[in-house]
Amino acid sequence: MKTTSKPDPMEREIARIRKQLLALGPMHPGSVSLQYQVCGRSGCRCMDENRPRRHGPYRKLAYVYRGKPVCRFVRAGCAQEIAMQVATYKTFRKLVDRWVELSIESGKKRFFSAPHPSRPPARS
Repeated sequence: MKTTSKPDPMEREIARIRKQLLALGPMHPGSVSLQYQVCGRSGCRCMDENRPRRHGPYRKLAYVYRGKPVCRFVRAGCAQEIAMQVATYKTFRKLVDRWVELSIESGKKRFFSAPHPSRPPARS
């Protein structure tokens, strides 16, 4: 006798998340910000006493990898591509966080809501 049971809604969502993760492209952690610099050369516009104007804006990528902070300047021609990779990484993190959340909820139902059938009842 074959029984067909409907997949659990959480399992369906996990399957959907897996599919989305497989479709992700290149990614990079971090955030991109605009930076302005002062070069320090006397006579330069950035050192003007009345109206200093810093150099820039330059795009800077900052992230933490293996516990170490990393900052790198991004070439102007690569700014859009790195911004897309950072956005992809953020999507990746959201999907993984949701998967973990669903796994925890599933574990609560499986392991903590009813007594385990293979375990003998507790004696008083």
